[in-house]
Amino acid sequence: PLQNFLVPLLLPLSALYGAAGRWKRAHAQVRWKPSRPCAAIGNISWGGTGKTPVTDWLLSWADAKGLSAAVLTRGYGAKPPHLPLRVLASTPASDCGDEPLMLARRHPRAAIMVDPERGRAGRALEASENVPDMFFLDDGFQHVRAGRDLDLVLLDQDDVRLAPLPGRPPSNWNRVIPAGTWREPVDALREASAFLVKVEPEDWPSLVPALEQRLRGFPRPVFAFRMAPEGLRPVGGNPAEPALPAGAVSGPYAFVTGIGDPAQALHTVTEFMGRAPDSVLSFPDHHDFRQEKATLEALALPLICTGKDAVKLAPLGLSRPCFALDVKAEFFASHASPVSFEEWWNGAFARLASR
Repeated sequence: PLQNFLVPLLLPLSALYGAAGRWKRAHAQVRWKPSRPCAAIGNISWGGTGKTPVTDWLLSWADAKGLSAAVLTRGYGAKPPHLPLRVLASTPASDCGDEPLMLARRHPRAAIMVDPERGRAGRALEASENVPDMFFLDDGFQHVRAGRDLDLVLLDQDDVRLAPLPGRPPSNWNRVIPAGTWREPVDALREASAFLVKVEPEDWPSLVPALEQRLRGFPRPVFAFRMAPEGLRPVGGNPAEPALPAGAVSGPYAFVTGIGDPAQALHTVTEFMGRAPDSVLSFPDHHDFRQEKATLEALALPLICTGKDAVKLAPLGLSRPCFALDVKAEFFASHASPVSFEEWWNGAFARLASR
């Protein structure tokens, strides 16, 4: 709210920030480009647009095709003992970050590499005996020093809306930091290969007119996806075990989260459980839960958290039952494309692989 109130004063600073972003993109030198197909998964704004679930979807696609994949990621908030760091299921979250550890545990065949310099991690993999069949640049849209073949740019409803919704802030379209949350001005969207929009199915029809107007100058396919809940997993349990139904937690429960879009996560857990949590503890994105054990124990309720929070809650050894809600990116609609996202992606990868 304070940011919205101060927009007139912040716009000059936004213009400077945007100009710096344009200069960086125009003058950046590609220092490394992988020898195999490479896609960047990123966004124009900061915040929870669903990059990790989309990366998880792409890794599952690779697993199903029998292909090896690598994810090159910064590892936000991580303190690696060395760089680059290949993330294993046993790697402490403090060394690699919550999202890389979650991906490594879900996809043990994938090479999840933490290094702020993506090219260094990529070169290390290309020098190894087993070069991956494909590379993914996590949060890579602005990391222009690493070459890529495709840019998958994620948007959310606030990025493209034409008018505010009840209880929501004004549209974030082209509102560059600090007046908004966009990392770059709108002309950066020219680099997109496709747009992926996180939206609930019931909101998609009303969003299409906004997409048509906002993206008129960027004729790219647009694919809609939602966060589809799959089931509950005991925190610290075996990720290979089947997920549990909502009935695994009966009665009151608390929802604990430290992610970029807590409202979306709360909507998803309420939808899955069929009832809202009795208590909600929302912390900043990538929160370190090591100081929160007493607070969580005092709730005296079963806990449900997100998948990336689970990797940091597990070492606490909580006495209360604690479950992670598994979600996946579920693509359900497209715009300016005659095919689904999976069909589009199959074709794009086939073209890149045949070069």
